[in-house]
Formats: sequence, structure tokens, C-alpha cells
Amino acid sequence: MHEGRTVFAQLMEWLPKYELAKCVKRYRGDFHVRTLSCYEQFLILAFAQLTYRESLRDIETCLRALGTKLYHSGIRSRISRSTLADANEKRDWRIFSDFANVLIAQATELYAGEEFGVQLKEAAYALDSTTIDLCLALFPWAKFRRAKAAVKLHTLLTLRGNFPAVVIVTPGSVHDVNILDELCFEPGAFYIMDRAYLDFSRLHRLHLSGAFFVTRAKQNARFVRRYSHPADKSSGIRFDQTVTLYGFVSHRHYPDPLRRIKYRDQETGKEFIFVTNNFILPALTIANLYKSRWQVELFFKWIKQHLRIKAFYGTSENAVRVQVWVAISVYVLIAIIRKQANLPHSPYTILQILSVTLFEKTSIFQVFSENQSYSETPGMLQEPYLPGFLTGQ
Repeated sequence: MHEGRTVFAQLMEWLPKYELAKCVKRYRGDFHVRTLSCYEQFLILAFAQLTYRESLRDIETCLRALGTKLYHSGIRSRISRSTLADANEKRDWRIFSDFANVLIAQATELYAGEEFGVQLKEAAYALDSTTIDLCLALFPWAKFRRAKAAVKLHTLLTLRGNFPAVVIVTPGSVHDVNILDELCFEPGAFYIMDRAYLDFSRLHRLHLSGAFFVTRAKQNARFVRRYSHPADKSSGIRFDQTVTLYGFVSHRHYPDPLRRIKYRDQETGKEFIFVTNNFILPALTIANLYKSRWQVELFFKWIKQHLRIKAFYGTSENAVRVQVWVAISVYVLIAIIRKQANLPHSPYTILQILSVTLFEKTSIFQVFSENQSYSETPGMLQEPYLPGFLTGQ
């Protein structure tokens, strides 16, 4: 006898199913489909992410063991690894990409006023990529080196909430700087990136769009100093200059003035030279903005540890992209639920609780309230290195 909805069914109610249906219709994902609709495929892959299933056989075995609980959770089809493998192979990955972007837009609105350690009214994004190593014999489409395959997740992370605003999946051979050609820059926003993205012709296009960038100068970069601004050396700022690029070709790529700031970290003694097109913010704020770029590195570490993106259920490019986008959707969904339900737990704790309670027939709020005494405090974080949304602070 059914005595209530499972935690998994309640969790999936937070999904905007109408938006998913529009994505499915856009790419004809359910055209001539008899079993395992795109929605059921998403539910199964979300279950695999939440419980960290190792393979298709593992998914099939665990779901079949649940019996009638699956029906009340929205999975009506008989689970078969061959059917799921075919779905991952043939269903257009853009269905799940577009749906993830719907969730990202929802999360962006929820976290619009979130603080991230820098006093800034404008939007701020950190741009970076992470490489996931693969076997060249199984993934020949993802060429990286002569005897190695890999895919790259190029991620534009919004610092207000620490979730991805843009994710681009490419073979490992694609250089990071090429991603600047794929982005549409938001006027007035700040884009923080490392030296891998230092291409002045592309950065000038960003400048002309009305956005701001903060990056580090390369050692061989040559500038002509035009003006030196007053610098408070007690704060670590060594100099604050208005410069232009030296050389005919470089100046042609970026003809406008730039701002060069040298900062010395008082804790480590290391010195950094930053380059930006923003002349309004204090020099120390620019240095702190670049320091916040580290959050994208922590994001990559977090998802690799707690989501299933280092090993894949299929070897085709489409299957890999489907799995990556479902993983991102689950991550953003947890962010949305945590914000809307005002949960005190970190995402790590939320995932751990869900992994063992997914098919219990109890209220999802009761599940988290019973674990209220274990909610994180500043001195009791499971992962103290993660700031912002990732730690639940």
C-alpha cells in the first residue's frame, strides 16, 4: 500500500517540468519513443548522480530492486541498461543542455543579491576550464595528445552563489582562449580569468561590449607607462598605473589604455601583476576580485569529488555530454532547493542525506530537520576550504 511520496519524487517536484517538455519538443526527443521518455531518462541519470552509481548495470540493478517505488517516483518504464544506453547515445544532448540553462537562470535570480567577499554591485564571473582524462581507444573523438584523450569543461562561474552560468564541453585539444569567441559578454559585468585567456584582440572585443576583465600579465608582456596613480603600499599595492601596449602589432590588437596593478600578498610574500580595463574600482578591490577566481577551482574539485563526471556511462560524444549536463542540472537543482527551502546544510551534506533517503516515504523537510543538529557551523564544516554556496555560509 502506498503511504506517501518518496523523497526522490518530492525532490523532482522542484523541477520545472513544463520547461523540460519544451526542450524535449524543441529537439523531438520523444519522437517515435515507446519506452523511456526523456523525462524518465533524466530521472534515472539524476538518481545515478545522487547515489553515485558506477555503471549502467549498477543503475539497472539498483532501480529494479526498488520495485513499485519507481512508479510513484515518475519512472514508469522497465529499466534496462541497453535501453538507457541507446537513449544516451541517440537523444540530443541539447535537450539537457537547454534544460540546465533554465535551471541556471532560475538560480541566478535567486542568488542575485548573494555576497561573495568583495563589495561589488555588478555581476562577477570566474572563467576557467578543467580536464577530464579519458581512454583514447574508447573515446577517439576526444583527442587531446598523441596517446591520450580528454574532454574539457569550460566553465563561467557566477561568484554570487558559485554555480556555473555557462558550460561548454569540448575535446581536450581545444585551447582555453578559444572559448572567449563563444561567450556573449554582459555589459558592466566583471570577468576574472587567468593568463591562459590573455589574448588582447579577444579582450578588446570584451572591452568594446562594455564589460570589464581582470587577469594577470605574462612575464614577457611589454607596456608603456602613461600615468602612475597614488597607491597605499600598506595594503599590499606596490603600484597602480595607466599603461598602453608596447609594439605596433600589440597596440593594434588593443589600442585603448589599460590599468596595471602590482600587488604583494602580505601572507605569502608573493607578488602579482594584474591587468584590467576598469579604472574606477580601488586597486585593492581589483586584487581581491582576482583572488575570488579561486572559487572556480574549488567548484571543479567539488563536482569531481561528489558528482559522477570522471567516469562515463557511454563512450560516444553525445552520451558524455548528456551525463555532464545532467550532473550540472543536479548541482544547480540542489542550489535552488537549498535557497528556496532555506536549508542550513551545505550541498555536501544535502547530497549525503539524499543518497541514503531517496526512496523513503517521508517528508523531505522532515529528513533535513532530523539532521538539523548536524548542520554546519564555521568550525564544523566537512569541507572547510569551500567558500560561499559550497560551504553553506
